[in-house]
Amino acid sequence: MNMILTTNLLTLIVSTLMAVAFLTLLERKMISSAQLRKGPNTVGPVGLLQPLADGVKLFVKEPTTPTPSSPMMFVIAPTTALALAMLIWTPLPMPNPLMNMNLGLLFLMATSSATVYTILWSGWASNSKYSLMGAIRAVAQTISYEVTLGLILMCLATQTGGYTLQLFSTTQELTWMATTSWPIMLMWYISTIAETNRTPFDLTEGESELVSGFNVEYTGGMFALLFLAEYSNILMINTLSTILFFSPNPQMSTSMFTTNLMMKSILLTMGFVWARSSYPRFRYDQLMHLLWKQLLPLTLAMCLLFTTLPLSTVSIPPSNYT
Repeated sequence: MNMILTTNLLTLIVSTLMAVAFLTLLERKMISSAQLRKGPNTVGPVGLLQPLADGVKLFVKEPTTPTPSSPMMFVIAPTTALALAMLIWTPLPMPNPLMNMNLGLLFLMATSSATVYTILWSGWASNSKYSLMGAIRAVAQTISYEVTLGLILMCLATQTGGYTLQLFSTTQELTWMATTSWPIMLMWYISTIAETNRTPFDLTEGESELVSGFNVEYTGGMFALLFLAEYSNILMINTLSTILFFSPNPQMSTSMFTTNLMMKSILLTMGFVWARSSYPRFRYDQLMHLLWKQLLPLTLAMCLLFTTLPLSTVSIPPSNYT
């Protein structure tokens, strides 16, 4: 049993890291196309080996640690960030979860909240004013948007009747949750862009103001760990969005279910890249105004609506689940 669990865990980690590598290539190709450039096209056929070259370049560079920094925390922060990014995949049904949890939604919320500490540690351990400023801005932004994400998850849990992620597939056998809860879906998608620090909400890594923010002192392998954690969280959050709002039919075969889930997750991820290539960065006050004065009141109103009305009037009744 332990051998099977270890094999599944290694398969998950390797698959996620490979997906992250080629997500960076897809992003660079899409942005170059939007800007009428060629993009990566030299390393390998049509640039397919560019992610491998970038990874080798980062990990063979000499590791540097700033003299005033805390060496132990400086190394622990990015390592913990990547470990949490891998751990958060375990309860996702794709179609079978690595760990079958009755409270999978609560586990996701707790693990995603723990990633805030890695950002704060990396900024504080660098012992630099610029990195600490970026860390404080990142923590404020992440904690703020987690309020909306948590409320939306609680609202969706009232419709499915539980906190188990497999319930979302059985609830959406007849129609997607997005068709009956599309205002919540839009607010969720916007909040996930801000939660993952992506443009136009990448205030924590605003190069023009903060010179990369909390990770400004990181180079080489340590920077690569933070980079992998960030892009792994992007893939994870879009896979979760697919499960919550566009879940494939559970009656599909395993291969069809996985392919359906993968294609929808890729489309949502391409929306992140499209937003990056199209929209300018928000000001920080606009970022907070969007959440506290617009998204949060709307989320509270929708939660009140979905929890007070009968279930059958707002969503499709869930099927029998064992």
